[in-house]
Amino acid sequence: MSERTSEWFVPKFGSEKFRKSIGILYLPYTAIVTCFSILGALSGPIEIERIVAIALIYILALGVSAHLLDAVGGKTKPWGNLPKKTIWIIALSSLGIAFSIGIYYAFLDSPLLFPIGIMEGFFLFAYNLELFGGKFHNEKTTIFSWGVLPVFAGAAIQTNSISLETLVISGITSVLTLILITNSRPYKILKQSNGDIKEMKKKEVILKALFLGVTVGTSIFFVIRYFF
Repeated sequence: MSERTSEWFVPKFGSEKFRKSIGILYLPYTAIVTCFSILGALSGPIEIERIVAIALIYILALGVSAHLLDAVGGKTKPWGNLPKKTIWIIALSSLGIAFSIGIYYAFLDSPLLFPIGIMEGFFLFAYNLELFGGKFHNEKTTIFSWGVLPVFAGAAIQTNSISLETLVISGITSVLTLILITNSRPYKILKQSNGDIKEMKKKEVILKALFLGVTVGTSIFFVIRYFF
């Protein structure tokens, strides 16, 4: 089995292929970033269609494309040897659909999505393929690309603007992303090295609480903004 199939977000049932297929998507982390984009979309007048669109963009671009490229493009291969050609086809196809949705709304009435999309696309490849000697494979890039820009994208697709409320939300999501990074990386190392079980469980609880808190919090914020 690969290094990461024992982590908490990987199903404990099914074949190795099935478990890898689900695990490689990092579904809780994908959900957190998707929620960030939804929070951004809730910082102004609300159109459900656009919330669905921005959520789908990040599910495809991050959940599928970025994570698949990370699995085959980095120095390490935490999911073992994967069929590179197939992974690239799926990753680029998902990214193509995500960008097509974004371009549609950018041309429609949200041109601010153009610079945001260009930056996200750059970081997606630079970070996950460790381009430029891995210069962008760091905490600051992660916080900006997956903690700040999704909020901006959500606001842009709704109002084509970045409001003060959007900036406040992005500040909160930046802190949440930092908490995610500072716990997920040590957790991964502890898992792989069979390290301190107590510390590993502590990190796991924090990660689970973060996932639950962000998803439930976003749901509550949506209900309040949409119905009240």
